[in-house]
Formats: sequence, structure tokens, C-alpha cells
Amino acid sequence: MSVFTAAADQSLCAPLPVLGKDVTVPLVTGGEVTYAALDYAASAPALQRVWDDVAAYAPYYGSVHRGAGYLSQLSTDLFENSRATVAEFLGCRADDQVIFTRSTTDSLNLLAAVVPADCQVFVYETEHHASLLPWRDARVTYLNAPRTPAQAVETLERALADRDPYGPALVCVTGASNVTGELWPVKELAAAAHAHGARIVLDAAQLAPHHPVDIAELDVDWVAFSGHKLYAPFGSGVLAGRSDWLQAAEPYLAGGGASRKVARRTDGGVDVEWHSTAARHEAGSPNVIGVYSIASACKALTEAGFENLVAREQHLVRAVRAGLAGIPEVKVLSLFGDDAPRVGVISFVVEGWNSSHFAAALSAEYGIGVRDGLFCAHPLVRTLLGSDPQEVGECGAPEAEPGERSLNAIRFSFGAGTPDEHIERFVRAVTELVSEGAQWKYRTEDGRCVPDRGAAQL
Repeated sequence: MSVFTAAADQSLCAPLPVLGKDVTVPLVTGGEVTYAALDYAASAPALQRVWDDVAAYAPYYGSVHRGAGYLSQLSTDLFENSRATVAEFLGCRADDQVIFTRSTTDSLNLLAAVVPADCQVFVYETEHHASLLPWRDARVTYLNAPRTPAQAVETLERALADRDPYGPALVCVTGASNVTGELWPVKELAAAAHAHGARIVLDAAQLAPHHPVDIAELDVDWVAFSGHKLYAPFGSGVLAGRSDWLQAAEPYLAGGGASRKVARRTDGGVDVEWHSTAARHEAGSPNVIGVYSIASACKALTEAGFENLVAREQHLVRAVRAGLAGIPEVKVLSLFGDDAPRVGVISFVVEGWNSSHFAAALSAEYGIGVRDGLFCAHPLVRTLLGSDPQEVGECGAPEAEPGERSLNAIRFSFGAGTPDEHIERFVRAVTELVSEGAQWKYRTEDGRCVPDRGAAQL
């Protein structure tokens, strides 16, 4: 079954070249097939452009900010030019700072470490754990999952109206859900936050790879995202936005690079003058290659034209949703409904199937890589599955045997490097598994469903 038309294919841009596009994997039923990487929401494959840029720089690798040699100076220029590239990619304002971190999680923990001591933080229960959990030293108000974008704004406005109007406040919200792919009304939420004297940070981990993110246009105070989701998987992330809270707080990490001056006192102690620039929160030797890879990805996406990339992805979203809609046993998870705008992230459950069993069969029998579990968004997935959002759950497969119902879901996700064939294969595989069942026996091993290599084909 094809979910595409030749006319549609000709009107859309081609997928961007990524590493691993020709990798083949063995099938438990025999033979090999080109691997269909449909787990972009966890880590997107690196763009070939990013890999080539990093390979070209690698011989010139050197320590930044601290060396007089040519390679050190070259690396310093590359590092700071990368900061400027990211600032342009995000539409940063003139006085915004771009701080390089390890990931979105690290970025939001950094922000949590610098919020004023009496700050009240508002977070929806729908957030990824990276934005749900860092606020341990603040007064946190968790907001229930809204069922429409308008309800999200109304819920926030009510909560902010009830707060102490004289203390600092921060709202944390995702741009695109890592579970449903649905876009949140970020600009409207930012307006609501500012109208009540609060600030807002945008978790753009799932938004930035799929859609333009402009800090000034959205009027958010900070943006956080990860390189490994932006086709630059080298362990770097970004926190960009207002500098005042960042400059007023103690450094996130204490060490070399964060300090301007260090001197011994006569009483035996140490006096430290910290940097007021982004370096204040970038102590230690930075991940220069990781930073450069993010900048390279930003350039590649910009040059490809986000308008073209978004148009192609939306075509794929519509096609795959139409394919799944024709399978009554499949339930696609959604907060805002079928008509809500979304990126290429879709989670679902299949009637009569354990989610781990289904994901294992997709991999072993079709060479399709997806993810099953709670996607580091336990309260949201519990809510979407109709169970108690306070119920304790675990990432990964439960102890249920193949065929038994689980409270986990299956997520497949795609992006700028996904070929049409991968989407077609996925829809065909889901259809065949639901109608015909798995071709192989599976068992639970170390909490995961895996093919039983000792069993005969069914």
C-alpha cells in the first residue's frame, strides 16, 4: 500500500543526506534490509553536511580561549563564530546570551540553578522530564494537562492570577510534545506570562529540528534545545535568552573559564571575580566539536529552507496519519485532537498488543527502529492512556509478556532525513502485524521483548 503520489513527490524537496541512510540490518526471518531509523525524537541521525564540516575541522582541533598557538586561536574563532551562528538561527535579541551546555536537560538544570530563591515556577504535567523535574529548589506549581491550546492558555492565566504578584515567576513549556508531536501555543503562553509579570522558557528540543524558532518573534525569555536532536549528535546543547538572572547567579559550575580573576586572601581564603558573559556558566574545556556541529546543523537547515522542510514533513505526517487511521486497532495518542498542528512525532497503542512486543516485531521483522515506553514523560503518557497520571511507571518495557497489555506506548518519529520508503514500510508493517500477527516468537529478557532465537518461525 502506497501512501504517496508521484505528483506530491515531485512538488516536495528531497530528504537531506544523513549518516546511516544505507546501513543494512539483519531480519530474524532471514536476509537484510536497509534500516529505517524512525526514532528521531530520541536522537536524529547526523546530517552528512555536519559530519563533513567536523571532519574538515578535526585536524585543526585545539583548546579554546587559553592558547596563543595558531590552532588554539583558530578553534577559539570557530567556537565564538558558532555562538553567533546559533544566535542568528534562534533570532536572538541584541542583549541575549547563548550558553553552550551538554543537552536540553543540562540547559534547563542550569536555568533552574540561577532562578531567584523566591521564584515560583509553573510547569504543565505534559512536559518531558527534562523540563518537569529540574525545579527542585523553587516553588513549583504543576498544571493539569490541557485538552486544547486555548485551555492551555486559560489554565496558565488562572494559575498566574492566583500567585503572589510581587515575587519572580517562571513558566516552562514545550514547543512540540515529544509524545504527540503537537505544537503548543507558545506565543500566546508567552503573552499570558508577561501580562502577569512572569518569564517563560521554551523547551525547543522537539521543535527546533522541525520548525523555525525565533526568540524575538515568540517573545520568550529563554530557549533550550539539544544538538543530538538537531542532526548534530555530539553531546552539546544550548540555553539562549535573557542574561540578567544568569549574570546575577553564582556559576552553574565553578572552575577554569568561568573565572576572570582568582587571588588568595590574607586570611588564607580565595577571592574570585566571575565572568559576566556566557563564559560564566561554561566552566571547563568546552566541547568544541559538539558546538561546531550544532552551528553546522543550524546553517544546513537554514540553507535548505525551513519552509521546504516543513512542507515535506507535513506531507509525511498527513500520509502516515491517513495510513494509521485505516487500521481500527491502532489508537493514536493526542491531547489537542486530530486537527492540531504537529511535527513528525506520533505515539500510538495497538489493541491486543504489548507495546514492547510490537516495537520488537517492527525491528526484528521489518528493520524499523522505533521506541516504546513512557518517553521520559510519564505523567503525560499515563494521562493519554487513561490511567492515573500519578501512577508510578518505568521507561522501557514492563514485565508483561508478549501479547499482554501494557501501559506503555509506541512512538515513531521522523524528520528532514527520512526517505518516503521508510514511512511506506512503517505503515505496511503496522498493517501486516495487526492483520496477520508476528512471524516469529518473542520472549521477555531483562525487561525487554526480544525475538526468541531458539524458536521456530510461526
